[in-house]
Amino acid sequence: MLRKAHFIITAIVLLIATFSCSAQTAEPVTSTQAIAWQSWSDAAFAQAKKENKLVILDLEAVWCHWCHVMDETTYADHAVRQWMNEHFIAIKVDQDSRPDISNRYEDYGWPATIIFSADGKELVKRRGYIPPAAFASLLKAVVEDPTPGPSIVAEAEIHPPEKGALADSLRNELIDTLKQTYDDKQGSWGHNFKFIDADAVDYCLVQASRGDKRFAQMARQTLDQGANLIDPAWGGVYQYSTDGDWAHPHFEKIMSYQADDLRTYATAYAQLKDEKYLQHARDIERFLKTFLLSEEGAFYTSMDADLVQGEHAGEYFKLNDADRRAKGIPRIDTHIYSRENGWVIHSLITLYRVTGDEESLNAAKRAAEWIIAHRSLAGGGFSHDAHDVAGPFLGDTLAMGRAFLSLYMATADRVWLTRADQAADFIEATFVPHGDVAIGISTVRGDFKSNQSAHPQIDENATAARFLRLLTTYTAKPAHLSAAQAAMRYLAAPEVARSRNWMVGGILLADDELSRDPIHIAVLGPKTDPTARALFIAAEQDGRSFLRLEWLDPAEGPLPNADVKYPMLKQPAAYFCTGTSCSSPIKDPKNLARRLTETPR
Repeated sequence: MLRKAHFIITAIVLLIATFSCSAQTAEPVTSTQAIAWQSWSDAAFAQAKKENKLVILDLEAVWCHWCHVMDETTYADHAVRQWMNEHFIAIKVDQDSRPDISNRYEDYGWPATIIFSADGKELVKRRGYIPPAAFASLLKAVVEDPTPGPSIVAEAEIHPPEKGALADSLRNELIDTLKQTYDDKQGSWGHNFKFIDADAVDYCLVQASRGDKRFAQMARQTLDQGANLIDPAWGGVYQYSTDGDWAHPHFEKIMSYQADDLRTYATAYAQLKDEKYLQHARDIERFLKTFLLSEEGAFYTSMDADLVQGEHAGEYFKLNDADRRAKGIPRIDTHIYSRENGWVIHSLITLYRVTGDEESLNAAKRAAEWIIAHRSLAGGGFSHDAHDVAGPFLGDTLAMGRAFLSLYMATADRVWLTRADQAADFIEATFVPHGDVAIGISTVRGDFKSNQSAHPQIDENATAARFLRLLTTYTAKPAHLSAAQAAMRYLAAPEVARSRNWMVGGILLADDELSRDPIHIAVLGPKTDPTARALFIAAEQDGRSFLRLEWLDPAEGPLPNADVKYPMLKQPAAYFCTGTSCSSPIKDPKNLARRLTETPR
């Protein structure tokens, strides 16, 4: 999903990991003393130009410990405040609330500090916590020399291929990178931050199903070690661990990681048949329902890393449930965003598909219905929050579109397929560049005047390519496939693909899925028939995501993409189709399940 986690590891990040948080937001500091924080807007830049000042952006995360420390120390420092008030227009942004700005500066972790000229030109970009004295010196230096510093590097020009696919040599390079950067001692990739990268593990599981023992070992070890980040008292998963092991967690619990890890453990359970993975998925679901589920049925955004902002909470998170509650509960970010709800709906549906647990399905439906009622836009899209100051953003409609397709795969209710189709139409009309050969799908429509371009973001484009490709098989709409190929052209540009170091699982999955057709299972028979339902459930419980699963009930008429003419039999049956051929009728659910188990993902 998502979100995916907005967390990119580079060599520089590894050197200063102690001071960085990554992925989501903070709210403006309430202070009687005066840093006059403003919201991000063109008006702020106009004011800077009028007053001959620079602009400083503090891009924060609600849940981030070091963001809180910076508020309590750096921005409380007298010298810092004096420099900022005299020479800067100060902007503070909750990056969860602004996916466009968050995507633009995600490489800088949170807190991120960016200084601009009044015309929007970037002068300085810094990642992580900056102590007061160093920060005051930085402000003074920029005021004295307001020209772009060494942290400002021009974006590389990309050279996308003509076709929407990785070149063979580049694909092999990315696969080699994924293998060579794997930490055989600790599991996961890299040697500082430790977390479950859902796309990388998903790719490993796909390759494991095709007989690759190296990828199988990588998936299992990472999943086993990643369980160390699950909170033993409350469930849910901490964002990551530092120090090159799994024993130094950062305690924030953000939706991108909850959704990704829940889905990944559920998928691993379905494929590997290991009960502990199901228990891990249940533990994450337990946290979501206990702490992030609103009374209305939609999901909140995150739980803070600190009980007292700015104070490390390691001792607190060692406590049991009762002792923690006696001290209080870390702040919950109660914003309800479409994107985050789309992520968790998709994951809950994955859990439902592999377990048949109606509670997971019902929770997903309630959240989807709330978002539809409160966040819908004309044309099939979704706003981010109740009142967006910018947008619409790709991530919200993309996450909800994928959630709707998952709901259709789980229920065979065509209402959900219609909604997925409408979401895709909105994406194509709003975020796909016009022209003969589109390259990439943009985060936000149009350009924001103060240097926030509508350029594509890698994770979003990987998810979009996969969602639109799979949706094409259900709808047969050429526009959906064209948009998927536009996303893949961007991802397949060598400059883009190589920019992620080892975090290339999503790119490899998108490339793989655009190069082939999914397994197609069609169940024929009335939805009231127990045998037909058993066949449908057998297909669901396989758990694979790249699957065309449909139920042809004669009472509902032909399937939306009626590319196969099935004979209607007296008894319910399923057909197992690959490429241009279909099996003979399968009437025993066990035979269908066995056929799927024997078929690579």
